[in-house]
Amino acid sequence: MLGFLTARQAGLDDPLRLRRAESTRRVLCLKLNPDRDLDRIHGNGINTIDIDAIEGRYMLSGGADGVIVIYDLENYSGKPQYTCKAVCTVGRSSRYVHKFSVETVQWYPYDTGMFVSSSFDKTMKVWDTETLKPAEVFEFECNVYSHHLSPIARKHGLIAVGTKNPKIQLCDLKSGSRIHVLQGHRAEVLSVRWSPRYEYILATASADSKVKVWDVRRASGSLFTLDQHNGDKSKASSEAVNTAHNGRVNGLCFTGDGLYLLTTGTDDRMRLWNSATGENTLVNYGKVCNESRKRLQFTVSRGCSPEFVFVPCGSSVAVYALHTGELVTMLRGHYNNVDCCEFHPDYQELYSGGKDCNILAWVPVLRASDEEEESNRENKGATSQSSVNPAFQDAWSSDED
Repeated sequence: MLGFLTARQAGLDDPLRLRRAESTRRVLCLKLNPDRDLDRIHGNGINTIDIDAIEGRYMLSGGADGVIVIYDLENYSGKPQYTCKAVCTVGRSSRYVHKFSVETVQWYPYDTGMFVSSSFDKTMKVWDTETLKPAEVFEFECNVYSHHLSPIARKHGLIAVGTKNPKIQLCDLKSGSRIHVLQGHRAEVLSVRWSPRYEYILATASADSKVKVWDVRRASGSLFTLDQHNGDKSKASSEAVNTAHNGRVNGLCFTGDGLYLLTTGTDDRMRLWNSATGENTLVNYGKVCNESRKRLQFTVSRGCSPEFVFVPCGSSVAVYALHTGELVTMLRGHYNNVDCCEFHPDYQELYSGGKDCNILAWVPVLRASDEEEESNRENKGATSQSSVNPAFQDAWSSDED
């Protein structure tokens, strides 16, 4: 780190390299923070969380009890030990609350004045944060597993929605109506994600073992379907042609630059794909335990070198190196299965929610303070001095008398 600082000071190095090095160091030091707690509001498991991209201050959570909570992550106490307060809640007493489990929550990408939630009560609601009332309600014929707003779109306000119906619905925020349907899957659509690089590119994952990539401007079907065997038919059985996994595909996540797409399936595998060509990069992450019948929310770090993947794995969160597949560490602290995790790129922190009704904060453990290190050195010096044999101690005196 001193080398990076010296090179940066001398103007020999790009400041981005120093930032990446420090971000990477912080991610590798993630530990459960005993000093930070979050108000426990949910009476049932937590399915989904999201941190706003504008201020990085407010976090949404949605639970199996239908409740939605907004937390303020800032520490105003002036003390290291504090509790993140729930600033507002759409609880069971609200007339607008979802009747069944909330599966996905997401902030509007450009403003914390609005957020979107979807639920097993067959609705997706667009909320006004100020009044905590739905500004728009989209109703569907079956359970909603997932929805996603593009983080970069300027030319459209489309929300992609995955339901128990194999057809993907595209809802327009501006008109308040469903404007388009994407057909191609043969089973329920468990996860949908817009590309963070191209605003019209959408990826969808289904229980039919397939992942499709779409350009929503085209009416002729998907651009391509991901194939785990990269077109090698000798390795695939007849029923496994053009499948991303050998089971339900329930997790999708683009890397921050949009160049790669990660998928998880109930075959206990995670795969990394080139998002432009659809090629399987064949990175081996080993066995990634996945028993979820619904969407699995996992996340990728941003601003690190190399990047890391955080995946719920039983009651732990597994941390993998993105491009090598190496298991870096397992973050243990939940008492039951973890269902969702979200990375905070500003502070290199991780938040995870699970069936134990808890949201845990994983933060970088920084080095001991200078005073502590100095104190340790002094104590060590005193100990070593007192342990010297008196026979070898210097008894010389400058006193002439």
